[in-house]
Amino acid sequence: MVIAADYPFLDILGSILVFFGFALWFWLLIRVFGDLFRRHDVGGWAKLFWSLFVIVLPLLGVLIYLIAEGREMGKRDVEAAQAQREQFDAYVRQTAGGPASEIAHAKELVESGAISQAEFEQIKQQALK
Repeated sequence: MVIAADYPFLDILGSILVFFGFALWFWLLIRVFGDLFRRHDVGGWAKLFWSLFVIVLPLLGVLIYLIAEGREMGKRDVEAAQAQREQFDAYVRQTAGGPASEIAHAKELVESGAISQAEFEQIKQQALK
């Protein structure tokens, strides 16, 4: 008995293409709504218009939004990624300092004569807590 006789290969391929086309469209829909509601340069009424347009005429609305705002959408994504990277770098710099850098700085102060050995030991104990 042949199981797949009623569903030929081209029908399977067509079904796969339709499924991935739907997944792609749904991903674009999420990207458009994410970009739309993340924007600060557009007022509430414009967001309402775009939202209704994308909901009422989904494929056409997404395509028109991408044509109208695609370049700016990319710029906003790059700016958001750069801001996130800067925040991460600042966090790493702040965290990486830690006790070792405090002790090294205190050691430099002792060697330069700015603080005494007792003050160095006190700073060292505080840093290690």
